[in-house]
Formats: sequence, C-alpha cells, structure tokens
Amino acid sequence: MKAQIIRWGIIGTGRIARAFAEGIKYTSNGKLYAIASRNLKTANAFAQEWEIKHAFASYKDLAQSDVVDAVYIATPHSSHAENSILCMRNGKAVLCEKPFAVNTKEVDAMISVSKENNVLLMEGMWSRFPPLMCKLREWIKNGKLGKIRVLHADFGFLPKERNPKGRLLNLELAGGSLLDLGIYPISLASMIFGMPSSVQTLANIGETGVDEQSSWIFKYPCGGLAMLLSSIECETRQEAFISGTLGNVRIHKQCWKPQKMTFTETNGDNEEIIEMPFKGNGFNYEAESFSNLLLEGTKESPIMPLCESREIMTQLDQIRKEWGLIYPMD
Repeated sequence: MKAQIIRWGIIGTGRIARAFAEGIKYTSNGKLYAIASRNLKTANAFAQEWEIKHAFASYKDLAQSDVVDAVYIATPHSSHAENSILCMRNGKAVLCEKPFAVNTKEVDAMISVSKENNVLLMEGMWSRFPPLMCKLREWIKNGKLGKIRVLHADFGFLPKERNPKGRLLNLELAGGSLLDLGIYPISLASMIFGMPSSVQTLANIGETGVDEQSSWIFKYPCGGLAMLLSSIECETRQEAFISGTLGNVRIHKQCWKPQKMTFTETNGDNEEIIEMPFKGNGFNYEAESFSNLLLEGTKESPIMPLCESREIMTQLDQIRKEWGLIYPMD
C-alpha cells in the first residue's frame, strides 16, 4: 500500500471495541476512521466519544465504504466468522478478536475467503504481541530454558453479575470459559509446544449449558506437558510457569496481559527479573504489527499465523466434543 497510515474501522461497540480504540491512540501507523453498530444512535455516541469521523448504522455499510483499509471485529465470537467474511469480501483486511471463530468449519471459511480475496487476515490474540512476549520467544529460541518440559497456566475470574442471557453464560452466543478465557493459556501452550498429541479434559457444565470451569492436560510429541485451567466461577492466580531443563520462567499476574516475568536458573542462584510495562493499553502492539503487515503487503502474520489459529480451534472443538458441548452454530 502507498499510504503510511492505516485507516481503521471497528465493527461492534462493546468493551473490547473500546479497548482497541484506546490502543490505536498509541500506534505510529494507524488511525481510527470509522465505527459500525446495528444502531445509528449507538454508533454516533461511540464516534463522538472517540472522535471518529464516520459512523455507520450497519456492518455492511462500513464493509462497503472506501474510508477504511482494515477492520477490527469486536462483536461476540458467535458472529466473528460472519462479520469477518463480510469485510473480506469487500476487500478489507481483517483483524478478528479472539477466539477466531466458534469452530474449525467457520475458521476454514474465513481462511478460504481471505485467500480468494487476497486480503490480510489475523486472529486478534493480543497477548502475543507485547515486548515481554517477544523476549520470551527469544529466550525459548536461544535455549535459555533448555528443553521445555512443563507449562502451568490459568485464567479465571468471577463476573460481577451472572446474566444467563449475557455473553459469558449464553449458549446461543457460544458462551463459557473455554472460548472466552481458556483460549489464552491454550494459545500460550501452542506458542511454546505446538500441536498436542493427546488431550485429557474435565469441565463443570453450568445451568445454562456452557462450561463454567474447565481444565486440560495436553501432552506433546516431545513428551512435554501443559496443565491449563479456565474459570468464570472464581478468580485464579492468572499466572504462567514454564519449566525447562536449564531454568524456569514465571509470567506474573496477569499472564494474559504480560508485563513482568522472572527467570530462575535450575540448580543455581541466578535470578533475572524482566519488567516491560505497556506503552498504551497493550492492544496497540497487535494493531501496530497488523498495520505494518498491511503496509508491507504481507497476507499473514508470522506471530499469529492462520495455520496455528486453525490448529488451536481444532483443539477447542476436540475439547468440547469430549464434554458433549454443542453450540447452535455447530
């Protein structure tokens, strides 16, 4: 692309849309130009609050407009595939908030449309992009931890209210802790180990039919193990512990919002603490990375590649299959 600034649009006006709008402020290569809601009053209110030039009363109007280069999908994940495909078919690059979709069938459709229309598509796993995670990948690559053997990671919190029709508990919206919270430790495990060879899992299925608390043990071809947990029944430590043959790393709370980690050498006194506070709210790092890819003409992210997003979704499908948890869109 000739432009040096990516013109962003957002579909959806909820909490995650606001987080992304805040993050865009701290990027050097992007600016927020448009917002779309299913209600013009809501879109106008969001536009006024965030000083956005264009407000649209439908997602289709934003997708078909010529005022944006890239669209951030901030709707409930039950609508991710539909909204992403709409934008890509209109030539827009798409950054879709995690989880990428609800099932592998939807992910396959999204990837197919991205290739058919030759547009950039990426899952918005924003926790992969902060400087601390870049440092962790560097440590793993250069062997600082030795051979990675074990990962412990969790993400649990207690919602302020338990609304059966809300996003977290509503089966119709693909609710539950797995897709909303469990995606973070599962994605971290994928980044470290790759694809597991086997999975064992347990879940507490609540009254609305979604998983309210679940845990998984992943075994990998290398013999490594990942022990992971998600919950909307209680607040957990929200930390990650990576154990290798030469040392251990603790990603401090909150590991899904990584800003501090400690390396401890095995059988030694060496301890190294790394702190990398966010410049912005953290969403700016994935937005900056995505905009760079778009400016370069690259169609896939090396940090969050499409093949890995698909592999992660197949893991989520397998886990839900073992529980007998079926969403209407399955």
